[in-house]
Amino acid sequence: MSSSATVLDDHSRLSLADRTFFRLESVLTLLGGVVILLLVFLASANVLGRWLFNMPINGYVDWVEQAMAFFAFLGIAYTQRMGGHIRMDMVVSHLKGRLLWLSELISILLMLGVTLVLIYGSYLHFYRAYQIGDSSLDIDLPTWPAKLVVPVALTILALRLLLQIWGYIRAIKDGGDSPIAVPLIEDAATVAAKEAEAVMGSLTETESK
Repeated sequence: MSSSATVLDDHSRLSLADRTFFRLESVLTLLGGVVILLLVFLASANVLGRWLFNMPINGYVDWVEQAMAFFAFLGIAYTQRMGGHIRMDMVVSHLKGRLLWLSELISILLMLGVTLVLIYGSYLHFYRAYQIGDSSLDIDLPTWPAKLVVPVALTILALRLLLQIWGYIRAIKDGGDSPIAVPLIEDAATVAAKEAEAVMGSLTETESK
């Protein structure tokens, strides 16, 4: 399933680190949204320029290709923090307490291992592009800035995974059903209720205006 999960906090150092790091993740996600907005304007200008003046934007495809890395990767750590990545939880949803947090810890450890491999590979890819002066086909736009975004965003994700490992270790130690700084597993009924509440809240605000 995929949805934004509840993340609890308290006055512990773990919670403080989680909230502080979440600000960075939110800023990066906002930057990704800004890139999407700029691409909308760019696409509109390209279409209007071609239609009205027969003058499309030079290198439009090159700009879009480079921008894709920004909005595809800048929000990856934010989504992990909010529990928004698509996952299969038919088995996990039936686990409770320490067994649940242990299974989540194992998943995060595996994810961290894969992420570290991807960081290494994507950094080599960026460094090779930087060394040879790799550029796009149409307007010779340097490709290394977009390729640098990938290892940077994955490094942010790795740090988020380390925080969640800390959270799950604490959850295993303390037990209970309300761990700090990790997305809580919610059943389909709870997710549906939260989505309905969000929609009704938006409708209420619109009607009040």
